[in-house]
Amino acid sequence: MLATLALDAGRTVYYDELVAELWPREILKNARNALQANATRIRKTLERCTDGAGQTLALHAVYNGYILDIPRDSVDGNRFLDLTARGSALLPVDPGQALECLQEGVVLWRGPALLNTHSGERCRAAAAFLEERRLLAWEDLVCAQLLLGDDRRAVAELQRLIAANPAREGLCELLMLALYRAGRQSEALRLFHRTRHHLNEELGVEPGRSLLRLYEDILAQDDALDSADAVLRRTDFGFAP
Repeated sequence: MLATLALDAGRTVYYDELVAELWPREILKNARNALQANATRIRKTLERCTDGAGQTLALHAVYNGYILDIPRDSVDGNRFLDLTARGSALLPVDPGQALECLQEGVVLWRGPALLNTHSGERCRAAAAFLEERRLLAWEDLVCAQLLLGDDRRAVAELQRLIAANPAREGLCELLMLALYRAGRQSEALRLFHRTRHHLNEELGVEPGRSLLRLYEDILAQDDALDSADAVLRRTDFGFAP
């Protein structure tokens, strides 16, 4: 219930929305009483969390619902989205500042998004959205590292990400580019063939045009691969939260 309210911090979440989120596919005889009991527990938890901190986190009962009356940036998910959107927008103009914003955003994560709250549709959708933004933020972060000439660190980060997301072609492109720029052309080409095999075996598809074009550019040792544009065209910078 707290997670559902936090996703709409400062806005009313109505009883029927909360019931559908907390007890999907169930019929409760006293749904409002159950919500009131949860609200009482939440208030006690908030009081303990903010005791002596000089901060007020208020849960209000309003007509037909509840409102978690807190600033938007009190929710880590919102802070993450704001910081990484700012970092993404800064990539083409100030990669150093972009890297700082992106690092500040990704360190907010402490585990899977909205862990243990996925019974309802709203939290499940929000978790999927945040996880996707997390991957996009990491892609932007390694782009910033590449733009700053830190190819070795970018390679290390990308290898970790690809181990968990082997079918994500955007990550494969970035790692191929980072390997090539680090003087490891043969590894970049082997990665392409490994990814192509994985896509064919697991999904029955061929790599996309962008990945194929990068492979051809690496074979040709295209000088353009050393430019900033080679990095920037592989990230959709400037996404909105």
